[in-house]
Amino acid sequence: MVNFLVRTIANAVALAVAVWLLDDITLTGDDTASKALTLILVALIFGLVNAVVKPITKLLSLPLLILTLGLFTLVINALMLMLTSWLAEQFDLAFHVEGFWTAVLGALVISLVSWALSVVLPDGE
Repeated sequence: MVNFLVRTIANAVALAVAVWLLDDITLTGDDTASKALTLILVALIFGLVNAVVKPITKLLSLPLLILTLGLFTLVINALMLMLTSWLAEQFDLAFHVEGFWTAVLGALVISLVSWALSVVLPDGE
């Protein structure tokens, strides 16, 4: 349970950094508390997408992953971010990613921040 909470908060922080760095990833809200709640909910959606959809996508794109020596993973991560944005819209959450190339940059930022946080934060084991 602790590991789940730590990973969700780390995802929320990574998403917040992406929102802060990239103009085309937007998070709107009335106040800081509503934005924080939206980030937590989007982080939960992002975690669910990465746990359920991403492994299937990676399996189906295995030849491309091998051919590109793993660089296609960045495209998969961008697609997962775009799916998260679409799902957030379906749940009326004020989080939006505008365009594929913004999603690629956002996925890169999120991956780097998540990696850095995983080094610093405890893993709950």
